Amino acid sequence: MGTCNSVDASTRSDRQWSHHGPVRGGNESKRRVLQSMARVGSRIFKPESISTSTLKEHKASTYDHVHELVNDGIASCHDGSSKDISGKVGLMNLGNTCFMNSSLQCLSNTEPLTDYFLGYDYRGEINHDNVLGTKGALVRCYAELTKHLWLGDSKSYSPHEFKSSIGRFAPQFEGYEQQDAQELLAFLLDGIHEDLNRVIIKPYIEDKDCDGTNDEGDAIIAWSNYLARNKSIIVDLFQGQLRNTMTCRNRKTKKADGTHGCGHKNVKFDPFMYLSLPISDRCNTLDDCLSLFCEEETLEGENQWYCSKCKTHVDATKKIDLWMLPPILIIHLKRFKFSVTGHRSKIDQEVRYPLSDWNLSTKKKSEGGVFPLYDLYAISQHRGTVTGGHYTAHAKNRFDGEWYDFNDSQCRKVDKEKEKLGFGSSAYCLFYNRVDHHRDDKQKRTTAIHRQSTSCPELWPHFQRDKVTQWKSTRVDLVWGEARETKTD
Repeated sequence: MGTCNSVDASTRSDRQWSHHGPVRGGNESKRRVLQSMARVGSRIFKPESISTSTLKEHKASTYDHVHELVNDGIASCHDGSSKDISGKVGLMNLGNTCFMNSSLQCLSNTEPLTDYFLGYDYRGEINHDNVLGTKGALVRCYAELTKHLWLGDSKSYSPHEFKSSIGRFAPQFEGYEQQDAQELLAFLLDGIHEDLNRVIIKPYIEDKDCDGTNDEGDAIIAWSNYLARNKSIIVDLFQGQLRNTMTCRNRKTKKADGTHGCGHKNVKFDPFMYLSLPISDRCNTLDDCLSLFCEEETLEGENQWYCSKCKTHVDATKKIDLWMLPPILIIHLKRFKFSVTGHRSKIDQEVRYPLSDWNLSTKKKSEGGVFPLYDLYAISQHRGTVTGGHYTAHAKNRFDGEWYDFNDSQCRKVDKEKEKLGFGSSAYCLFYNRVDHHRDDKQKRTTAIHRQSTSCPELWPHFQRDKVTQWKSTRVDLVWGEARETKTD
């Protein structure tokens, strides 16, 4: 990615670090420890019934109790003055680390994720047996960083310990070369998921081939199978479902309507954590990019598909559709591309993207799920070229609702109109929060985050719907019964 044109990047010669940033000499390099706020777990107490005040312990189905605790806790940490600085802390550039700082600021302003690391007993969910994780080392470093961004009293913070931790587990981030912000983001979310995966023993589950005759039911079964192996705060917040449809177009077979193919169709429902959308010259809006992503693609030549009915590789069409959308939707615009010779270049196409009320109801093909309406809350941006660019971030503060520009160690409040947020060629990763379009309270419209569990299918996104009686899909009752019988936690 070249070098970073940072406002505070410098060489690393004889530099030592403290939690307040770079210092000379060793006397000031002691780690500064911030006191954590009180934490809660998944157990809450609620009245046994409407007619009694007797409290009974329940397992929480959402993280609402954590959100309330954190909001109160942040205010009390600074005697009520926390709103002046909380979440408005810059991250020092350690030498070409603006890509990391940009991604971290966007994640820091992901409200339910920050709630989890500030107010939830995340240590109790660390999976020490998962060979794909870091035994909790990564999440502990990320939690410490989150504390300093929201509970500290400094205007900037050095992410040196976090950088060292992520470099130990991902060699590509070990040095001080400029890297890709989205690649860092993907690795970090994967790492947090594996560290906090609530599944201790993953069962073997064979992929099921579907034919498109019962997509609603097949998608639910696919989600159930996925949850049998993957359950974490990352799944709860960021993961949705795509429908991937492959259709045989064997040129040796011609149907009555004149089209080619044996008629065989293969449908799979795959989880996703972010959407990587292509950009072309005709992509003027984010919806254009999404339409291009969902456009039917022809596979031929070296890319032919193996048709199990024809028993050979054939021409085929591939179609990807949005099926189920998560509470937090991350959009990655594919601005960097490689030529056939391996040369990397950047696409500077200007794209218009919505700041609020992004309605995806016509893009989502499932009848299930709540109404997909999204508000933007953070942007990872890249300006410049591949060889000499710089990453920054814009994010909306949870307390005052204002937009802030994060340029490494500097943080400043900005006017979204003057900054021209919503349009330009620098937007690289967009972070959207799903909102409830039924509520009258415009100040707080965040939808509930449900803890995904194989034993509670009623909390799955497929069964969260605005008009349950209008679900006309067939065989759903049977699928519901199968899901209820599959209890592994």
